[in-house]
Parts: sequence; C-alpha cells; structure tokens
Amino acid sequence: METAEHIRALDEEGRLLTAAARKAGTDAEVPTCPSWRVRDLLRHTGAVHRWATAFVAEGHPSPRPLTNGPAERDGDALLSWFEDGHRRLLDTLRAAPADLDCWTFLPAPSPLAFWARRQAHETTVHRVDAESALGDAPGAPGGMEPGMDAVKDHAVDPATDFAMNLTAEFAVDGIDELLLGFHARPRSRVRTGTPRVLRVRATDTDAVWTVRLSSEPPAAERADAARPLDADCEITGPASRLYLALWNRLPFPAVTGDPALAGLWRETSGIG
Repeated sequence: METAEHIRALDEEGRLLTAAARKAGTDAEVPTCPSWRVRDLLRHTGAVHRWATAFVAEGHPSPRPLTNGPAERDGDALLSWFEDGHRRLLDTLRAAPADLDCWTFLPAPSPLAFWARRQAHETTVHRVDAESALGDAPGAPGGMEPGMDAVKDHAVDPATDFAMNLTAEFAVDGIDELLLGFHARPRSRVRTGTPRVLRVRATDTDAVWTVRLSSEPPAAERADAARPLDADCEITGPASRLYLALWNRLPFPAVTGDPALAGLWRETSGIG
C-alpha cells in the first residue's frame, strides 16, 4: 500500500474510534482488552499518536519513551484531547517531506512510510477495541497490551463482525507488518523447543504466509499460494478476519492440523 492510502485509513479509523468511544462512554469496559475501560484506550492511543507525531515533526534520530495520556482528563475533555492528537498526527504526516529522516523500529521503504503504516494499523486495532465497548463485542479477551489473557474460542455473530469494513488489501498489509516485522524481532515470545511450521492462508486473496517456529524468533515469509510448504498447523479465513485474529481481537476463523500451535500464538504473541 502507498503512504497516502495508509494516511487515509488512519483518518477514517481514528474517526470511527472516536465515534465508538463517544457512544460507549469513557467508563465502558473494553472486552478485547480486559483490564481497560474506554478512557484507558483513549489515553493510550492518544499518547501513541503524539509520540509518533514527535518523531515525524521533529526528526528524532533515536527512540524516545512513550508517556501516558492525561490521567486528569475524562469524558468530553478526554475525547477532545484524543481528537486533537489524531488531527495533529494526520496534518504532520501529510506535511512531512518524502525524504524524512527519523527513528523507526520496523523495516519500511522510508521513515514516512513506516509511521503512516504503523499508525494506520495501530489505530485500526484500537478502533476495534473501542467498538467492542459498545456491548456487541465477540467477548474474546486478548489484546495487544502486556498481561492480556488469551482469546477464547467461540462463535462470532456476523452482524457484529468488526472486520467487515476492512479491505483485504489493508488486512494483508497488516498481517505482513505483524508477521514479517513485529515477530521477526528478538523480543517475540512465540517460540517452540521443537521446530514447527505454522501456515496462515487468506481465503479471499492469494496471500499465504509460512511461519517457521523454533527456539529463535519466528521466521516468516510470504509463500507461493500454488506450492505451499507442508505445515504442522494452518490457520485460514478471510484476510480481514485473520488480521484481527492474529492481533488477538477475534477467534481464528478456521484451524487445521495441530491446534496447539494456534494456542501457542494466543498465549505468547501479545505485543507491548
């Protein structure tokens, strides 16, 4: 996907997040992040937006700590604070030069491409969290933050499927970022004592990923859909559902082979 497409997605997803948070109320529980209420979600995502904005606007060459959102704000004041940070991030990305030079933490064509992509997916996943607080959640605790419980298998009502507004292209891009970026890093905890192979297959595109699991960080690659390697476990489904399932926001659509590998993902793939 192009940077402009990521920025458009960030714009839309931030607006949807705000609308869901306003409707749910800041005291509503967030089922997809069991220890959070909507105010925690807004403070976290708003802080991430400001953190990203600073790298792009000021060209910081090295990492800087992420600070918490304002504990003293709540209700409409907190929503306004979130909206302001989201708008500033969009304005900053749109105004940034193509040759922007600043710190990043995943491979990308450029720092600008990295931050637009990362914030588009960050905001999308947390938009799903905000919508789960409306009371139509799939009831599947999981989540991105440390200490979240594993997602529990159950049926998801298609009428409340949070993946419905995600395009296959965007979802595939997000799975690429997660498998080839985040979990390629040494900090990934998805490890096995005995080497195993996990395959992820999107049923509505030709996208297939092979994930080699061992005592080292997962080694993932895009596979040839027509000639996939043998796998110990395969997870399949529409790209949008796979995207949210791999981020532990929905159950896996379908699992064949050894279900223990799908369980291993649930238990160890959380990213802080």
